[in-house]
Amino acid sequence: MMAIYVSPCGCLWQFEGHLVLNLAHFACIQGFLTQHKAAIHPVMCTSDGISKGAWLNRSSIIFAGNDKWSVDPRVSIVSSGGEYSLQIQKVDVTDDGLYTCSVQSERNPKPKHLHLVVKVPPKIYDISSDITVNEGSNVSLICTASGKPDPTISWRHITPLARKYDSGEYLNITGITRDQAGDYECSAMNDIASPDTKTVKVIVKFAPAIHEMKSHGVGLGRTALLRCEAAAVPTPSFEWYKGEKRINKGQGIDIKNLSSRSVLTVTNMTEDRYGNYTCVAANILGRANASVPLIPIIEPTATSAVSRSGFVWIWWCIKVVCPGRGEKTALPLEPLLWGQGTKLLQATPLRHATF
Repeated sequence: MMAIYVSPCGCLWQFEGHLVLNLAHFACIQGFLTQHKAAIHPVMCTSDGISKGAWLNRSSIIFAGNDKWSVDPRVSIVSSGGEYSLQIQKVDVTDDGLYTCSVQSERNPKPKHLHLVVKVPPKIYDISSDITVNEGSNVSLICTASGKPDPTISWRHITPLARKYDSGEYLNITGITRDQAGDYECSAMNDIASPDTKTVKVIVKFAPAIHEMKSHGVGLGRTALLRCEAAAVPTPSFEWYKGEKRINKGQGIDIKNLSSRSVLTVTNMTEDRYGNYTCVAANILGRANASVPLIPIIEPTATSAVSRSGFVWIWWCIKVVCPGRGEKTALPLEPLLWGQGTKLLQATPLRHATF
């Protein structure tokens, strides 16, 4: 008995005494065949012109001589020059099985047996739909595929690390985290063709967490920027507070929310706007807040005098604002910096100052 392997998409192989048919190959070497025809042609029956031949599939007669007994329109006989071969168009997995060519002659019957094995490329026919879960939930994904031989199914998380999971139809994740969100690829593979792949998107929802809060000191009359960034799914909404009072746009204040970031802008800074600012990020799963102080900066001013030698004496005057005490100016008792033109020559530390 000879085994014949027919792949609906592959090539002609010969290995270990077995003949492997490919539809495309026979379409090439037999001009009357199409890409979707396969002929059990290498295993043929020969006749002396007096003998009678028959083809059987298992126990069912397909052809007796040139008389067709099968109702399948895909099968036909190639009979010429003593050749008596069975041809099957559009080979399907249902054609798999035992075939017998029997030649009845005056001397003795000459049956030939062969087993047709139809190999089928892998095909994923069912996979989990995209899913949205809360962080900490258990997730189970399924991917089923057909093919012959049976395909091997594997999963991987499509990330820069491309983590692979154990093979199998089911992918189970216990206590999923936000880092495990993303696309998961199912791959079905056998030795017939390239793997068939499909993906499932897993969205992991979690409450906001503020991971950056920034501000910079600013002088009177200047513009202050406060930035708040939060990670959350769904995207969070933002609110700003100064003390217990919520801040709204207007009167020199602007708020811009860009996805996971909120920026508070205060123009023409006044003394009453210094203080503690709080950013609140919230979504359906919770809220988070963080505070940052907006403080005035000490802006130094400089005076200078040119000596007879051409050196510049620079004094720094520091304005100090003390709540309830008004403003005072501290003058150094000696120069702080020495220089000529724009070149610094020496720095002298200030040892004493009076107010």
